Amino acid sequence: MLESADTATARPSRLSRLRPRGAPPMWLVVALTCAGQFLVVLDVSVVNVALPSMRAGLGLSEQGLQWVVNAYAIAFAGFMLLGGRAGDLYGRKRMFLVGLGLFTLASLAGGLAQDDWQLLLARAVQGLGAAVLAPSTLTILTASVPEGAARARAIGTWTAVGAGGGAAGGLVGGLLVETLSWRWVLLINVPVGAVVLCAAGWFLVEGRAGDGRRLDLPGALFVTAGLGTLAYGISQTEAAGWTAPATLLPLLAGLALLALFLVVEARTAGPLMPLGLLRLRSVSSANVAMFLCGSAMFCMWFFMTLYAQNVLGYTPLEAGLALVPSSLAVLLGAKLAPRLMPTVGPRNVAVLGTLVAMAGFAWQSTMTPDGGYATAILFPGILMMLGAGLAATPLAALATSGAAPGEAGLVSGLVNTSRTMGGSLGLAVLSTLAVARTAGSGTPAALTEGYALAFRTGAGVLAAGALLMWLWLPRVAGER
Repeated sequence: MLESADTATARPSRLSRLRPRGAPPMWLVVALTCAGQFLVVLDVSVVNVALPSMRAGLGLSEQGLQWVVNAYAIAFAGFMLLGGRAGDLYGRKRMFLVGLGLFTLASLAGGLAQDDWQLLLARAVQGLGAAVLAPSTLTILTASVPEGAARARAIGTWTAVGAGGGAAGGLVGGLLVETLSWRWVLLINVPVGAVVLCAAGWFLVEGRAGDGRRLDLPGALFVTAGLGTLAYGISQTEAAGWTAPATLLPLLAGLALLALFLVVEARTAGPLMPLGLLRLRSVSSANVAMFLCGSAMFCMWFFMTLYAQNVLGYTPLEAGLALVPSSLAVLLGAKLAPRLMPTVGPRNVAVLGTLVAMAGFAWQSTMTPDGGYATAILFPGILMMLGAGLAATPLAALATSGAAPGEAGLVSGLVNTSRTMGGSLGLAVLSTLAVARTAGSGTPAALTEGYALAFRTGAGVLAAGALLMWLWLPRVAGER
């Protein structure tokens, strides 16, 4: 992401003439961009504790539950790089307002949904809005705050708020579901989004840093449609089997769409994903590693909240509170990783974090229908999320260290996209395995067997990821 931008266009629009003169206070820019980032990250996790209530309210199937999460994640991952590029070409403030407006309207539609398809469509549009909004939050921040200690503090605040949004999701969701209804995990975005939208429209200053390249809309459409179709095909295997036309057709169509995405990226002048970057060992290895880690770790919240409520009988609020230590463990791991990297090395920290998470997944796979909180949720959850926090920072650092300075933002976006894409497909695979193991039974024992299989499979994926990191990741930052 670029760190400098023009402060205004040569011919101000009517809206810009109404804006107060001069740059807004720095604290206000930080507050507005952090608020936008908080909403985006919060909505990745806030719906998890509401899933059982959503199922009861709208009659969602087990497959429908995973799509409440995946519809948002796939649209978010598929359009994130496009959103960043659109901000460069058409203005960061404009894309901030467009993304936040779309996100807020979709939240309203989802909260008022009367059928399952309406909720899933709203979640997909939310993900699209988040993909446009999220890149603009950081670029507006870096363009508005002078380089040096002030910018470092601002980015640190932005990062902490983003992590806090993910950590607060379970607790906020539990409170809203228990005191109001599941609809408020979406409707709460409406008043908050409206206030931030009005303040951003009045105070933020427009800026852009485009270089004349076109927006790669075909690439974004192909990768998003490919991922969604592939995930749908995987989810069909439980009901129809791997060889049935209902499974094979979407699987083949998804692979064909992803192949078209690669063709478009190889031929377009301004690709979302420059394939030449993948020739760098640091970039390719870190992205594959992040894809594998994301495919397992992204699913942790989904299955843990279902286990807590469907098997152990926790209320939504109790489930949210039960996962607070795990949420805090992510922050602890993210804080520890930079301290360990100079002495232990980024590759070793990434491997260590993955192995810690693998131990947590293996422990969680021993769950029972009458498990106690400490051994069935608390300690395995802390291990899983501590490992996730430890692994993410060195993988991002290794990926960006091998790219040219002007490509660091793009590579960071690739890493985040790889993690979210991996999580979307991982959730489709692990949910299908869990549903197949339960064989249609909703008893606590059957559900526990399905969830345990998902965590056991996740542990295997993380073991493979740790081995891949050890063999493929560069030993030191910058090594090619």
